[in-house]
Amino acid sequence: MPKYRVKAYTETGDIIEDVFEAPSFNDLLEKVREKGYHFINADEVVEGAPTETPQEEKKKKRKLLLGRVGDRDIALFCRQLGAMVNAGVGIIDALEIVAGQMPNKKLSTAVAEVAKDVSEGMSLSESLGKRRDVFPELVINLVAVGEETGELDRALLRASDYYEKLAMIKSKIKSASFYPVFVLVIATVIVTGILYFLVPTFAEIYEGFGASLPLPTQVLINLSNALRENILYIIGFVVLFIFIFRLFYTKSYNFRKSIHRVMLKLPKFGDLIVKSAMAKFGRTMATLFASGVSIEKALEVAGKVTGNLIIQEAVTNVQKEVTEGQAMWSSMEKTERFPKLIVAMVKVGEETGRLDEMLDTIARFYEDEVDRTVEGLITLIEPMLIVVLGSIVGGILIALYMPIFKLGELVK
Repeated sequence: MPKYRVKAYTETGDIIEDVFEAPSFNDLLEKVREKGYHFINADEVVEGAPTETPQEEKKKKRKLLLGRVGDRDIALFCRQLGAMVNAGVGIIDALEIVAGQMPNKKLSTAVAEVAKDVSEGMSLSESLGKRRDVFPELVINLVAVGEETGELDRALLRASDYYEKLAMIKSKIKSASFYPVFVLVIATVIVTGILYFLVPTFAEIYEGFGASLPLPTQVLINLSNALRENILYIIGFVVLFIFIFRLFYTKSYNFRKSIHRVMLKLPKFGDLIVKSAMAKFGRTMATLFASGVSIEKALEVAGKVTGNLIIQEAVTNVQKEVTEGQAMWSSMEKTERFPKLIVAMVKVGEETGRLDEMLDTIARFYEDEVDRTVEGLITLIEPMLIVVLGSIVGGILIALYMPIFKLGELVK
C-alpha cells in the first residue's frame, strides 16, 4: 500500500508532518481528517529512497519561493475549484483537495494556506488578496464578486476560461518570437565556430604562399584573429551588457517605457504587440464587466495585463476620466492608442447598454487577429532568415576558398 508523507495543520494552527498509508488519494484525505488534521500537501514515500539532508530541504524551499505560477496553473486551479464548488463540495474541503492536486508546488502551498485561512473564518477573496504574488488581481476581484452574488462557481469557471485564453495569446506571441531568435542564436554559434576554428586552419595554409590574399579573405582572417585574441573580453562584454540591460529594465520605469515605445514601432512586430495588447484588454474587460465588477476597477486590472507600459498608461488615463464621469469611448479616443474599431464598438456598447457584448466581440476579434498575424509573421520570417543565414555562411566559405581559385598566381 502506498505511503505518503503528509503536511497538515491542527485545530490550534500548528504545522505537523506525518506518514500515512492509503490505497488512494481520497482515502488519504479521509485518514487525515479522521485524525483531526487539515490537509496541506503530500508526497509519496518511495521505499529505499534516500532522505533529504537539511541542505537539500533548504534548497527545495528556496526553489519553491523562487518558483513561478503561470497562467495555465491559475486556469487549472480556478477550473478545479469551480467544478468542486459547483458539485456541492464545501469550500474548505475543495481547497484542500485542489491543493493536493496542483502540479505547481508554489501554487499548491499557497492554496493550502488559503484553506487554513478560510477554515479560521476569513473570506476566500481576502485570503487570496494576502497572496498577490501568487493569485492575480483579476481572480481576487472575480472571487469577491462571486462571494457577494452567491455565484462563486461561475466566477471561478469564468476566470479559468479567461486565463486559458490569456495563456493561448501569450503562447502565440512566444511562437512568433522564438523561431527568429532560435535561428539567430544558431547562426551566431555557427559563424563564431567557423571564425574561431576553421579560418585559422586556412590562414596557416595561405601563410606559406607568400602572396597577398584577396581582400575578403584577408578581412575574414583579421576578424578571426581579433575574435581569438579577444574572445574572453567579448564574452565578458556580452554578459555585462545583458546584466546591465536587465538591471535597468527591472529597476528603471523610464527605461522600460522607452523599450516598450520602441517595440511598438518595430515593423510587423509592433502591430502584433498592439493586437495582443488589445486582445488581452478586451478579454479582461469583458470577463470582469460581465461578472459585475465596476468599470473603473475593470479598467485598473485591464491596464496591468496589456503587457506594454505605453498602452497601460493610456488605459490608466481612460480610467481617470471615466471615474470623473467621462464616456469611456471618448476617453479612449483622446489617448490615440486604441484602434478606431475598438473606440467605435465601445461607443455603440455604451449607447445601447450592451457594453459587455461589445467587449467580448472586441476580445474575440483581436484574438483571431493575433492568430492571423502570427501565422503571417512566421510565413514571412522563415524564408528571410534562411536567405540571411545562407548568405552569411556562403559569403564566409567563398572568402575562404577565393585564394584556392587563384592558386596558380599565389604559387608564383
